[in-house]
Amino acid sequence: MKERKKNKKNINRNLYFIIILIYFVFIAYSYFFGIPSGIEIGNNLISFLLYMMKILPCAFILIGLFEVWVSRERVEKHLGHKGGLRGYVWAIILAGTMGGGLLVALPVSSALYKKGARLSVIFTFVGASAIVRIPMTLFEASFLGIEFTAIRWLASIPLIVISSIFLEKYLIKKNYSMKS
Repeated sequence: MKERKKNKKNINRNLYFIIILIYFVFIAYSYFFGIPSGIEIGNNLISFLLYMMKILPCAFILIGLFEVWVSRERVEKHLGHKGGLRGYVWAIILAGTMGGGLLVALPVSSALYKKGARLSVIFTFVGASAIVRIPMTLFEASFLGIEFTAIRWLASIPLIVISSIFLEKYLIKKNYSMKS
């Protein structure tokens, strides 16, 4: 049984490697033979990689400082089971003030989990980081109006919190645990 799992992992790894290799071969082929769609894909890849290189180093430094400076007790008090409804509010505020979107939210959520944050609060944080970021909200309000933005927030935030609670209860019932 253990040998079968190991073989399956190796096959999956090889498959991922082959797919990534085909991707890069296609981009190189496109640049060499002037295929516009492949060139555009390559340009988008370069643009995304440059964006990540601007954002991620700062995010990882801040996450490292968070892990050193913020005690586990403080996170458990505000974002753990002791936090109650206040934990969801803190998660939404943290997500709203954070830059970088999901690219930064996922490593931050991992750090929060390691410090004892509740799963539903983490799910709320990840969901809110995609919806309530202040720069995105200002941009949206300037084009679509404050009324639209307010309605979207009033509909989205409760749905994020409710779905996070249900997801946490489901995962607890299935005895799910994340690797720390």
